[in-house]
Amino acid sequence: MPVAARGQWALGATLALAALIVLAIAWEWWLAPLRPGGSAFVLKAVPLACALPGVRRRSLYTLQWASMLVLLYLAEGIVRGMTDGGMSARLGWIETILATIFLGCALAYVAPFKRAARAARRNADANVDTAG
Repeated sequence: MPVAARGQWALGATLALAALIVLAIAWEWWLAPLRPGGSAFVLKAVPLACALPGVRRRSLYTLQWASMLVLLYLAEGIVRGMTDGGMSARLGWIETILATIFLGCALAYVAPFKRAARAARRNADANVDTAG
């Protein structure tokens, strides 16, 4: 039985990931860098940028590993939102929101495929049990 693709969730994940990339670059380059003039911490956007093409193609594998990756950004956003001050704290909370949106959209998109695979595995196991 084919799984009904939910394109709005994939689009939401793509947009949230793109926004997270833009935020990471802007934050560490000029909005509130660790050092005046920007910092090498801007490189934290690179892993997200590596995930973007696969997320845009709706690759289940990429959406799954990107969901694990984005947990690091979620944690960073919470920590910096709670410990930094001023603009950096606000950017931390924005990062937290974007990471949460990405995670929710990615999981909502992947979940039906995971359920279908689990059901197919159960059916295959049941067929093997009845045949043998």
